[in-house]
Amino acid sequence: MKKFSIEFKWAIITTIIFLAWMTLEKQLGFHTEKIKWEPLFNILYIFPLFLLYFLALREKKFKFYNSKMNWKQGIISAIVISFIIVVFSPITQFILHEFISPNFLTNTINYTVESKKLSLEEAKEYTTLSSSIWKNISDSLSFGVVIGAIVAYILKSKNE
Repeated sequence: MKKFSIEFKWAIITTIIFLAWMTLEKQLGFHTEKIKWEPLFNILYIFPLFLLYFLALREKKFKFYNSKMNWKQGIISAIVISFIIVVFSPITQFILHEFISPNFLTNTINYTVESKKLSLEEAKEYTTLSSSIWKNISDSLSFGVVIGAIVAYILKSKNE
């Protein structure tokens, strides 16, 4: 477990930053009156996520690999971080929907119906805590691995 302590630390930090980002979204009105813009604002989370993976892999490179990390070592570290974040995903989604923004799912359903994207029944079926958890798992894995691969390439030792 000591081998992955840096990854565990950064997965926790990333999870906390995600919850802070969701709080910011709510405070800026993206969970209520600006809900139609929420997906676009949410995409901006890529920038802090990139920074977090960069800091995590940089720490791994210097503290664990003694400044000599190849791309494979970096991507493995990023994948481990992503999987740890996935493990926390149900908890983060519960916190988001229960404490940070309890009306977010209802507001999403209402917006989807009002904009005639789905019927009320379809929107209720599609927009659930369970679907949010699965979407978050999918996003965490895909963005984590892709961003991790890019950062690992940037940080790989030049002589590797």
